[in-house]
Amino acid sequence: MHLYGTLDVLIYYSKISKELGKFLRSKKIATKIHLPRFFFLKRGSKEPPLYIQDMWCVDERMLKLRGKHLKEVKQELSEKQRLVWDYFPPRKLIDFFYATNDEGRGKAIERVFIDIDRKKHSADEARKVAFALIDEIKKDKEFNRKLKYRIVVLWTGNSFHVYLLLKKKINLEFYNKHLSYGEKRQDSFIMKWAFEISQKTKIPVSAGHEKSKKFIILDSSNTPSGKLARAPFSLHISNNKIDGVCIPVSLNELKDKALIARLDALTPEKVLKNLNAYSKLL
Repeated sequence: MHLYGTLDVLIYYSKISKELGKFLRSKKIATKIHLPRFFFLKRGSKEPPLYIQDMWCVDERMLKLRGKHLKEVKQELSEKQRLVWDYFPPRKLIDFFYATNDEGRGKAIERVFIDIDRKKHSADEARKVAFALIDEIKKDKEFNRKLKYRIVVLWTGNSFHVYLLLKKKINLEFYNKHLSYGEKRQDSFIMKWAFEISQKTKIPVSAGHEKSKKFIILDSSNTPSGKLARAPFSLHISNNKIDGVCIPVSLNELKDKALIARLDALTPEKVLKNLNAYSKLL
């Protein structure tokens, strides 16, 4: 995305922010800012918090000023515009994240977030695992007696995230007992789901956090408060270039063998063109 000859992804992010008011309401935004050899995070636990509605202050006048350094134009910007600038500096590639269940430890959980980490496995295998995971969740009678939820699936630009947006909040103790993983948690739902998916798909699947060449990993560890998740419509940055875009996908789309080819062909421009349709899936 370019503005007046300079790289500025804020143009894109300011447009998609208008469609995220409901999904990111009250969520603190975080950004991963890429430099040539490293990156750094801006997040509400360490900076003044930024919320999605704060980004609606971005206008054409502000964007034109971003050809200069902030210190040169600071007095021409509102307090909210300066905060947005700080989280989204110009001439940088930036991933867009948010605090999944707020910053800080031990806070109530209103959404369960499962990352499907595929590492060396194909994106299509990750698609099959995402579909199988949702099938296991839906038919798990014990789980459905405990929780009521709405499912949202995101293509991250590389793999899939499965969300359970809960009708009633749970606490960290419930998460640790039922939705976490480890040697002493063999009876947790996510451990059982991973085993069942492996049996039915013949794709090696495990619950955990460490990336694996052998397994596709179901990772729920970014659910508790204090952890971050990729926001819908975020650019996916790898090797200092945009190599994908995060979008919601329908459950029916997960059945489609041609889905990955369509997702790989996405560009920020195509996402903006179909933004309203994508937003209906959130």
